[in-house]
Amino acid sequence: MNEYIKQRKLNKILKDSVSLIHTLMTKCGWVKDRQKGSHQIWYLPKGNRLSIHTFGNMEKEYQV
Repeated sequence: MNEYIKQRKLNKILKDSVSLIHTLMTKCGWVKDRQKGSHQIWYLPKGNRLSIHTFGNMEKEYQV
């Protein structure tokens, strides 16, 4: 399999992961507070905060 095909498959997995991660976070009580550039800030009503760094609609590989 050439590199182009591998990269396209990886991009699809990462893009699908964004939707899944956002859905799961919302169902677990996380709320998206704001976004600036590629950084999304999520929080729990209890006060915990989390920064998610995305590239377009894709998560970074280390976050999946």
